[in-house]
Amino acid sequence: MDSVRYKIRECVDQDKIESFLHQARTGYLGLVDGNLPYVVPLNYVWTQGKLYFHGAGDGRRNQVMKENPEVCFTVCEEYGTITNPVPAKTDTAYMSVMIFGQAEPITDLDEATHVLQEMMNKYVPGYYNRPLPKQHVDKYRSAVFGGPVQVCRVIPHHMTAKESPIEAEKMYRTEMKVGRDN
Repeated sequence: MDSVRYKIRECVDQDKIESFLHQARTGYLGLVDGNLPYVVPLNYVWTQGKLYFHGAGDGRRNQVMKENPEVCFTVCEEYGTITNPVPAKTDTAYMSVMIFGQAEPITDLDEATHVLQEMMNKYVPGYYNRPLPKQHVDKYRSAVFGGPVQVCRVIPHHMTAKESPIEAEKMYRTEMKVGRDN
């Protein structure tokens, strides 16, 4: 597996990577559909060193994963533009993580319940006044609600992370101008 080419941007701080994966809200699941790429934006949770997502139990994504479970899941957040008087040195502040592994459906009810509870904790914290019951998850994964929902996990076999940190004094604001009289 290739490592990060631009070493100055490589992030190896595991605590920072973990924190980023816990707070970022959207990731992109990259799949190989025959000879074609197929990328799906998803909500996800990162817990216990694994990545989890859920969605409809049928459809193209699941068919592609069944045929080739190798995936790349990318999470990226842009924090703004870093200015520089030299246009070619203008840059973007960001953090990104790429997780390579195999996607697999979760069949264990306890694990699926834990994952869906973690998703609710992340995306609607405090909204529900009690934990998610296993019976609800069991129905949710069955055809009772119009089609089964599948919970999947990716156990990483390789990860890379890159960042270009925010430089507060250089971040672009609309009132900034270079080389012009006000």
